[in-house]
Amino acid sequence: MKCDRKHMLLYAVTDRAWTGERSLYEQVEAALKGGVSCVQLREKELDEKDFLQEARDICQLCHRYGIPFIVNDSVNIAIACGADGIHVGQEDMAADEVRRLTGEKMILGVSVHTVEEARRAVADGADYLGLGAVFPTTTKTDVEQMPNKLLREICDAVDVPVVAIGGINRNNIKSLSGSGVDGVALVSAIFSAADIEETCRELRALAEVCTLADFYLEDLL
Repeated sequence: MKCDRKHMLLYAVTDRAWTGERSLYEQVEAALKGGVSCVQLREKELDEKDFLQEARDICQLCHRYGIPFIVNDSVNIAIACGADGIHVGQEDMAADEVRRLTGEKMILGVSVHTVEEARRAVADGADYLGLGAVFPTTTKTDVEQMPNKLLREICDAVDVPVVAIGGINRNNIKSLSGSGVDGVALVSAIFSAADIEETCRELRALAEVCTLADFYLEDLL
């Protein structure tokens, strides 16, 4: 599946910490019904067998909705479950090595924090970039907040889709308008919501209205 900029608009990153009466599968389906445009499965606690089964189940679910399914960090799981892509950070496997293992068809996303990292990631085969944290966040405490100026510089430096992540919610999403990002990746703003489906509808509308990318503005005119 080709990495389309429009798939980056409302990018959901899972977090098992918010599961309660509903399973992660049920939460993801609610998010899909609400309009998320991409789903990344992020698991740090499951053993490999359970992780693979969950990845296969959620991959099939995403494909029923025609939405790309991305696995965080684990290249082996991504390949084994038939995921559309893999996302890695600076401390994970190097992007060029990931590309060697996955081939050209799988989407490759890379988290970056500087213009240099962004350019290197694209040169190594990244199809899209994740930038952050753009706001204070409790999801990842080892990442400093990215200044707006740097966010704009990175977006201007590359020609692949760019997704902002980190502390984004309905109250601050509009402040990213004009930054050059193609979409937003959210964790707790989606999965901690009492009504995930309705929350995603609201977040998608906010992402579209604040014209996170130039082509959305063109679509609205």
